[in-house]
Amino acid sequence: MDALQPAPVRQALASHKVSTNKRYARKNRAFRRQGEWFFIPEPSLVVDPKLVLRNEPLRRGAGKPHMVEQLFRTGGETVHVCSRHPNGLSPAEYKGLLKANPSAACWGWRVMVRNPGVYARGAVSHADHATITLPFWHRVMMNTETQSRTMVKVAFLD
Repeated sequence: MDALQPAPVRQALASHKVSTNKRYARKNRAFRRQGEWFFIPEPSLVVDPKLVLRNEPLRRGAGKPHMVEQLFRTGGETVHVCSRHPNGLSPAEYKGLLKANPSAACWGWRVMVRNPGVYARGAVSHADHATITLPFWHRVMMNTETQSRTMVKVAFLD
């Protein structure tokens, strides 16, 4: 269970002095959890209302998305994604591929952001989990199962 908690979750557990018997609960002072997603409280975060997205999907891969009432994204890395490169190519990699193989331009590319900072507020629902409500902004972190050697080809894209 410790191995599935990303470093910011472990830091929040330490800073909030969460007892050992509550560190794996779905809800404690340090975080809320729904499935593979951790929500770390950020009560002082102020977000420009124009940048808040409504009823946004939060997903890892092709599974059923968690639906978030309010979502804010910041930063991340721009990547070009298609079925042949599902985790994306950086702009330099994409440009190099097109130079080496001009027909790759017809592969149905989408520009996406890899590993953005994501914050959620409001209801978070998913068909397989009870809905949770986040009364203020929470930093969203995916569990670390994708960081194992067997999951090296999985990326969080948004």
